[in-house]
Order: sequence, then C-alpha cells, then structure tokens
Amino acid sequence: MRSDRAPLGLKLAAGLGLAFMHLPILLIFVYAFTTEDKSYQWPPPGLTLKWFAVTWARPDVWEALSLSLRVAAVSTAIALVLGTLCAAAVSRARFFGREVISLLVILPIALPGIITGIALRSAFNALEIPFSFWTIVLGHATFCVVVVYNNAVARFRRISGSLIEASMDLGADAFQTFRHVVLPNIATALLAGGMLAFALSFDEVIVTTFTAGQQQTLPIWMLEELVRPRERPVTNVVAMVVVLVTFLPILGAYYLTRGTESVAGQGK
Repeated sequence: MRSDRAPLGLKLAAGLGLAFMHLPILLIFVYAFTTEDKSYQWPPPGLTLKWFAVTWARPDVWEALSLSLRVAAVSTAIALVLGTLCAAAVSRARFFGREVISLLVILPIALPGIITGIALRSAFNALEIPFSFWTIVLGHATFCVVVVYNNAVARFRRISGSLIEASMDLGADAFQTFRHVVLPNIATALLAGGMLAFALSFDEVIVTTFTAGQQQTLPIWMLEELVRPRERPVTNVVAMVVVLVTFLPILGAYYLTRGTESVAGQGK
C-alpha cells in the first residue's frame, strides 16, 4: 500500500527551500534591533529598541507611509470595480473578441514592470499630465485590476446560470439579483482579490518610480534610505512594517479562498 507520508529527501528539500526564501526576511527583523547604526554587522554587536522610537519620531516616514496607504486603498477600490465588471462581462456573455479582451486585461501583470512604467510615463508626458497622487494610482491600478479580475472570473464561471435565471423568473430585477444571488457567491473572491491588490500596490517600486515624480511612497523612501551612512536600522524597522502590512492581506486572502472549490448552485 502507498504511504501518504513524504520521503525524507523531499522533506529536507522543502525545508531548505523555505529556509532559502525566509531567512533573509528574518535578518531584517534582527537588524531592526541592532545597536550598530552604520553597517550590517553579523552577529549584531548588541540589541536595542531605540530605533523604534527614532522611526516613530521621523515625519518623513509617516508621510511616505500615508501616501502608500492612500494609493493602495484607491487603487484597490478602482480595481474592485473595473475587475469585477470585466470578469462579469467575460464570464457571463458571449461576444466577438472576448478572448482578446481577456488577454488584454491580464497583459499588464505579465509584462515587466519597467515596460509598464516607461509606457505610462511616456503617455503622461505626451498628454502633458503632471505627476501627482493620481498618476501613481493609475500606474498601480493597471496591475491591481488583473488580480481582482483573475479571482472574480474564476468564481463567476463556477456560478450556475440557473440561479440567475431563477431569480429573474421570480421577479427580481438586475440589481436585486446581483445583490442577493451573485454578490454572496463572489464576495470572498472579491475580498481576497482586493487584499492581494492592496498588498501588491503597497510594496510596488518599479512602476512607482516612473509615475511618482518627486513623491515618495514607502518602498521608494526605503531605497533612498539604504544609501545613507547613518540610522540604517530605521530602514529595517520600516521594512518590518511593510512585511506585516503585506503579509496579513495575503494570509487573509489565503483563508478566504481556501475550500471554495464549489459555490452555491454550482451545476454540471
């Protein structure tokens, strides 16, 4: 009889792979407490909590954090609306060029970020649009829409059309059908897609570099701080915040989409 237990070699390989991916992240947490303020000395000469107070007192950190949060929130809201509408159109309707539209929707996340950034910067310059909060939002929304779309279209395709037909036959209008039938079935997919979109927007660097002008989101601020000779542990404290802010939405999205292989009314 076949055993469900993985062989020892596979377990070791998996452990080494996880260690390779996550040990550098653990180093960030360690260096946030180091007493050395100019270099990344290993092992740290001592441990201290003073860098948390220093970080808390720096207004430039709060400005960058505020900008990142606002950009991520607005980009996610735009992505939820556009991604859901695109997913509904592609999954529930049949029309000429449907597959081409689907490809165009997911193309921004498949392209290298530098290509998207150069394209957006060229478009803004050609249209004489000054760099602002909204240019960053437009840049982030291009790939946030894809994340929401992929989650929503997969869920739409698992909803039986008979549910919608039954709702309409019973006298519900389009809005009532969406509110009471469609939305409950796609809610967790939208929430998961929104969480992932928020996490991607919050730590985006490449596209932001081409669309921010003189503004600094938190990741851009971190890159510039790394070249400063003093107070480098401040960057690691901020990095801890970025890890937590991006990790929690991803973890939430995982739990929300787990066990959703079937939805109400799914038919064969």
